[in-house]
Amino acid sequence: KRKEIQKLKREFSNAIAFNPTNKDELNEDYIREVLSRNYSFFGEEKMEQIRNSFVIVVGVGGVGSHAAHMLMRSGVGKLRIIDFDEVSITSLNRHAVATKADVNKPKVIAMQEHFKEIYPFAKVEAIVDLFNIDKADSLLDGKPDYVLDCIDNIQTKLDLIEYCVKHNIKIISSTGAGAKCDPSRIQIADISDTKEDPLARATRRELRKRGIESGVPVVYSTEKPGSVKLLPLPDELYGKQIEGNPPNFRARVLPVFGTIPAMFGNAIATYVLTQLADWPIKPLAIKNRDATYTRLHKDYAGREQHVFNNNDPLKFTTNDIGYIFEEIWSGRSALSGNLNKLTLTRWDRSQPPSLQNIICLTKAEAEKH
Repeated sequence: KRKEIQKLKREFSNAIAFNPTNKDELNEDYIREVLSRNYSFFGEEKMEQIRNSFVIVVGVGGVGSHAAHMLMRSGVGKLRIIDFDEVSITSLNRHAVATKADVNKPKVIAMQEHFKEIYPFAKVEAIVDLFNIDKADSLLDGKPDYVLDCIDNIQTKLDLIEYCVKHNIKIISSTGAGAKCDPSRIQIADISDTKEDPLARATRRELRKRGIESGVPVVYSTEKPGSVKLLPLPDELYGKQIEGNPPNFRARVLPVFGTIPAMFGNAIATYVLTQLADWPIKPLAIKNRDATYTRLHKDYAGREQHVFNNNDPLKFTTNDIGYIFEEIWSGRSALSGNLNKLTLTRWDRSQPPSLQNIICLTKAEAEKH
């Protein structure tokens, strides 16, 4: 019996193994075998969309290298990776593919070489350059289906986002992965709806000055800033340009826990792949608005008592109020869409409060209603 089982195992392995014997087999059949799990997930038509796509990744450090890496492994047909920087020894704690042998080599060149070994069928264009607005036309030419902003310098980030928005190029941006360690806090949301992340806040504020209020998806973390801070700058470097750093780039280092940039990059890659395939997803952001829910619950309780003469024990907890506010009314007035000075009240005062009879309005609208 044991021999029969071993024979069946060998036969099964031979049946599913793909071992190309000539160049023809090494092309399409081999590619489809590599991407077989993706084909099983997305299906034929959507995988063709992914394979025919062109994606540009600007910045291939901890976040961008992982994003580009998984786009390549998932079958994106053409990638352009742009970065001015070289692999350093400190890159090895978070870079997707760099090895000790790549130290002092341009990051994009190192990635291009590794990608050729992993999946030689992707067209990978490596550009050793620093993105700036004067070069945007040439660096982003070719009608990309998506651009990934994985830059950690805010001025460059703003220029890239503004250029893409004004030229109707789809873009997703990464915010601050440094000084974070909680994987459960990583979120995808519109730039207008980000919370807690200092880089996201600064980006949102500056984009607003440029006339961009929303429409830019970002990957960010709702983890509250903790005790991890920028490392101190040695006295001898104050006021000096750091060798190897472009002008206006930060000289001080923010500690990075290597797993978090990888998760940011994989979240970006996942989002972009679903967008390329027209695969519907609707990221659900964690709001972290406990204080807001407590205030709304207190306000709701007071309104029930003083406006509707309801002295019975409240049916709804603070968590219930949070659910009604976020999931039913998306944290905005049902009447005007306003996001400020909100409250919850009954829609039909003759009916008892219920999920179907509580509406979100501004306080002024609620008084009028």
